[in-house]
Amino acid sequence: MRFAACILLLFAFIGCRSKPSEPPKPGAPDAAPPSSSAEPPRPAISDKFFVASNAMQTWIYERPDMASRKIGYLRAGAVTKSSEKPVPGAGCSEGFFPVDPAGYVCVGQGATRSNKSEVVRASTRRPNFDARFPYMYGIVKSASPMYARLPDKAALEANEPDLDRHMKYWLGDEKAGAGYAQEIWMDGRPGTPPSPKTAFEQSTTDADRVPWYLAGGRQTLNLSGLITAKDMIVAATTKRRNGLAFVDSFLFEGRRYNVTTDLLVVPADRLRPIRGSDFHGFEIPRDADFPFAIIRKEGAHHYRYEKGALSDAGEIAWRSAVALTGKQAFFKGRLHFETKDHSYVSDQDASRLDPAKKMPGWGAQGEKWIDINITKQTLVAYEGTKAVFATLVSSGEAGLGDPGTTRSTARGIFRIHTKHVSATMDSEVVGEEFELRDIPYVQYFQEGYALHAAYWHDSFGKPRSHGCVNLSPEDARRLFFWTEPALPSGWHGVMRALTGTVVFAHQ
Repeated sequence: MRFAACILLLFAFIGCRSKPSEPPKPGAPDAAPPSSSAEPPRPAISDKFFVASNAMQTWIYERPDMASRKIGYLRAGAVTKSSEKPVPGAGCSEGFFPVDPAGYVCVGQGATRSNKSEVVRASTRRPNFDARFPYMYGIVKSASPMYARLPDKAALEANEPDLDRHMKYWLGDEKAGAGYAQEIWMDGRPGTPPSPKTAFEQSTTDADRVPWYLAGGRQTLNLSGLITAKDMIVAATTKRRNGLAFVDSFLFEGRRYNVTTDLLVVPADRLRPIRGSDFHGFEIPRDADFPFAIIRKEGAHHYRYEKGALSDAGEIAWRSAVALTGKQAFFKGRLHFETKDHSYVSDQDASRLDPAKKMPGWGAQGEKWIDINITKQTLVAYEGTKAVFATLVSSGEAGLGDPGTTRSTARGIFRIHTKHVSATMDSEVVGEEFELRDIPYVQYFQEGYALHAAYWHDSFGKPRSHGCVNLSPEDARRLFFWTEPALPSGWHGVMRALTGTVVFAHQ
């Protein structure tokens, strides 16, 4: 069978609230991003005994044994309470330590007990679960170096020979260049972003924002594993249309630079900031109740049936939820749904939602489950027999084709087994021809098929992916914190087979 939908590049392994509204806050806020002080700030650690992740991925084992099952992982900078002494185990020379609420990490294998770890200190920016995205995001508009240190004039001339021409064009482009969405790089900080043109002309540096691990010409920490020499300036090169996530942004000598999750530096003027879709689904019955339809086509109209003919009643709001009477009729060979204001909407423009016709056993037993209709491009979340949430999705672009040979979504009954706050996916299999790093809120339910947020499009309600089920950022976030297995506080990923939330995908 083709491993079709989504393939993790970064990870190699085999393997709650009452309704999906606002996600729970996973704990006290972390320390603010570090400043450029001579002594790096130490992480805010409230527990006397702790372990911290000093790698992009620190495995959590079910038992204190390197051969035992992996149940999750931490990402760099995560800190969790632990014990004073190691637990006896196999395969870890520096000892296993328990993590909260379960499992063990191997100190020396991506974990540390020192609050002097530079990687831990540099990674105090944790995923933000109160925002639309866990990080800042951008799409690469033109190929760019990923710098291992802040470039001086000579480095810019050597590695970006087109810089003068590029900056002139970018600064003058108010629609897609310097005038577009620069507030994204403020990362939620109050105030208006500085004018890129003024900053460039005045060679402005945010002295209090330049991270300490880049200050004074210092080479960044090698969290990426791409830095192979002490004199290295460029660690990698982005490709046009790469999607990247960022944990920091600042001005240096007139130019804005962003810091990736693995601490490399990318010029912000080479990126299109990502705001993400404003769309989100509907809580049932608060926002909408059965039967209702979601208008999935922009510019759709509704119609009156009078004197044996349909008359145009005007445009109906895109992605709105419309209450229905339950009646439907065919006009000119096309199915139409009657609304409660006695107009009609076409099934070509709207998806009708009704309660499950036959309640499956897992629902009757009170389990949470997710119903995905490929034909309608809809998702309904249930708590037992009660529907609590509904939204539009983008499934595989091949519709009802064979998932083994086409870009379609696997159909059947599955359970969510692996969840990532963010994960990098292969460009050839998520519906876009570029690499997408740190895709938010990924939930795998069958081999490479997953529910996840899409930050690169706003086509929810239309087939779009290469097999995964794309959700709007807000919907993906809500469902991520509603489904099982639950993600423990501080963890970046969790794995648990056989007992996760049911996903029923059908035509």
